[in-house]
Amino acid sequence: MSFADRVVAWQKVRGRNDLPWQNTRDPYRVWLSEIMLQQTQVVTVKAYFARFLEHFADVQSLAGGSLDEVLGLWSGLGYYSRARNMHQCAKVVVQEHGGRFPQDAQTLATLPGIGRSTASAISSLCFGERVAILDANVKRVVTRTQGFDADLAVSSHEKLLWELATGLLPAIGTTARDMARYTQGMMDLGATVCVPKKPRCLECPVSTDCVAHRNQDPDRYPVRSRTVKRSSQRIFLLLAQTPDGGVWLSRRPAPGVWAGLYCPPLFDSDEAMCSALTAQQRMRLVPSEAFKHVLTHKDLHLHPRHLEASEDDDFGDQGRWVSAAEWPGLGLPAPVRKLLEANAL
Repeated sequence: MSFADRVVAWQKVRGRNDLPWQNTRDPYRVWLSEIMLQQTQVVTVKAYFARFLEHFADVQSLAGGSLDEVLGLWSGLGYYSRARNMHQCAKVVVQEHGGRFPQDAQTLATLPGIGRSTASAISSLCFGERVAILDANVKRVVTRTQGFDADLAVSSHEKLLWELATGLLPAIGTTARDMARYTQGMMDLGATVCVPKKPRCLECPVSTDCVAHRNQDPDRYPVRSRTVKRSSQRIFLLLAQTPDGGVWLSRRPAPGVWAGLYCPPLFDSDEAMCSALTAQQRMRLVPSEAFKHVLTHKDLHLHPRHLEASEDDDFGDQGRWVSAAEWPGLGLPAPVRKLLEANAL
């Protein structure tokens, strides 16, 4: 059996076949899951996926929804540019493609927020197109099995890996069903067997072809020399709330931390916050314990300051009072949402 045939056979029996976005050729659901699964674990995505479909059942309803609704449903999932691009993509599909997703990867990759691998996943899973995918899990499978040790930080090496992945595809003429199963199988192998640490090589259907298994050095792959340095930032949050639970919020500008989301006023220091308040307001400030919120490449050290206010108070031209009934539905950064929920009046 060929490499691809063994992946297909394994997926039928051992692969993941019960995820909520599987067993469908609906490109909307597959697209939604693919975007949510970028940089996010399956266990986290399941609940968001179900909630999103309850509110936006199809691409037409998503395109007709507001960005605030989308960000509200996305709140806590992180990487909010995915949500903004997704909303824009839905509009383009409706306005320029008649509400139907294109069926080929090349056209899909022209839509907002859809890269080459995501486009290929949609076209192969939904339409049976014979194209390779290369998400992080699949890169690990391909580099290990093929012994590809070129530095993927170099764009030309990434192109070579795409060619290698394409060469592993099922034979021309493969049914759409088996093409979809191969694509799913490659993703499943990377997610459940060919994992980053301590891969379960004895369970792998292609271990006899695997260079890394033969040489007993799976940790060597994939090779990527360029790493992003972590940074840190201190942020002081002014949580101004009225007795009836209203909170002062404004939409964060782009670019920057939490761009496009609703936040309380943010400051670089206690001094900067105090200078923006009146003497009477400063007397009502109540500090809370600082805590750390971890982003992909940055640690945020958050210092909340609570202020019992009235709607006569004003904290800047860009903000407004948001009622206790309204703010839970807005797009809020996860730590801000937790703070507001913990201090709901």
